[in-house]
Amino acid sequence: MKEKIIELENIVKNYRVGTQVVRALRSVSLDIYKGEYVAIMGASGSGKSTLMNILGCLDTPSSGKYVLNGKDVSRLTDDSLAEIRNSEIGFVFQVFNLLPRNTALENVMLPLVYAGIKKAERKQMAEKTLTEVGLEDRMEHRPNELSGGQRQRVAIARALINKPALLLADEPTGNLDSKISEEIMKLFADIHRKGNTLVMVTHEEDIAKHAHRIIRLKDGEIESDTINKNPIY
Repeated sequence: MKEKIIELENIVKNYRVGTQVVRALRSVSLDIYKGEYVAIMGASGSGKSTLMNILGCLDTPSSGKYVLNGKDVSRLTDDSLAEIRNSEIGFVFQVFNLLPRNTALENVMLPLVYAGIKKAERKQMAEKTLTEVGLEDRMEHRPNELSGGQRQRVAIARALINKPALLLADEPTGNLDSKISEEIMKLFADIHRKGNTLVMVTHEEDIAKHAHRIIRLKDGEIESDTINKNPIY
């Protein structure tokens, strides 16, 4: 029987804007299993970014229950959520979020510093991970010396370095042209084939077609949840 990595039960998220209450998520229930490759889609204002923030433990629900890899994270403190993010989740963002003065190698090593890994081991692990994403000859380059696709590969290596239970990608190809986007999506397919669980937010239909399951949100609710029988790659 497949093991659940994400269990959402009646997740509600409300925001107060002045005197108005914005209902971003309305009783969302969802299970995602280990080893799945899931795309979350929806128009602007559908709730997909709010859902991603909750899945990534960057925000907490107003009500409902969220179990991540067997742990109820719905009501944890900020410090406890930070520990969960460091140990369980790898993030890939549209804007890369790399430190500009650090080399690719130093950027990838950074999560290992927070994890308390010794320097020699950090360097060895980062070199291995950068090689796995095809950047063995760019390790000493800084972000401004890399192309957009290479910067995103550094960001993916950084996300993978702690061997997270879950890889979250938020519009990972939003700043890339179509050719480079295809290269990044091929890399995601390779990562998934190695057994990693991927959840990706995108508004692009051609990018979502790489996933094996597509969830569509509308007005804070799940509109559809379908299996993609012919994923690209």
